[in-house]
Amino acid sequence: MNRHPVNEGNTDPIELSGIDLSKVSMELFDSVADGCAKHIAGSTRGLRKKTSSGVNKSTQLRRFYDEIVMWDQRFRQHPESYSEQLPLVKMLNAKVSYAHSRDLVCENFVNLLRHCLGQLQIEQQETFKNFRLFMEAFMGFYKMHKKD
Repeated sequence: MNRHPVNEGNTDPIELSGIDLSKVSMELFDSVADGCAKHIAGSTRGLRKKTSSGVNKSTQLRRFYDEIVMWDQRFRQHPESYSEQLPLVKMLNAKVSYAHSRDLVCENFVNLLRHCLGQLQIEQQETFKNFRLFMEAFMGFYKMHKKD
């Protein structure tokens, strides 16, 4: 995992190759999630404004995580609805793109969600559970790295 120190104005692209939701590795919910959180906590990649205040606030990122948790709860209650509802889950791509256009999240967070959402498949419902667990770990580490 490519680890970058947390610093204002980090514009390096995030390393996503360690995220494979189809198979859980020993590092996925630990060092991979921590590395992503640390990188995004200091990232201003793709922002129009040069200031990073107001970007990647934990409350903004938490909104995306809360929606992922909501979908996870629905799928646990009604597993048969997964294939039908997955296209609606993938609308998170549009929502995170909109947040990026308003400079609420950086390009690296957009890329992280796109990478994860791109791995969700209709025939592999387990990947959604792994996605939710990865984002849970990410949010825990993010709160430690981003003091807002």
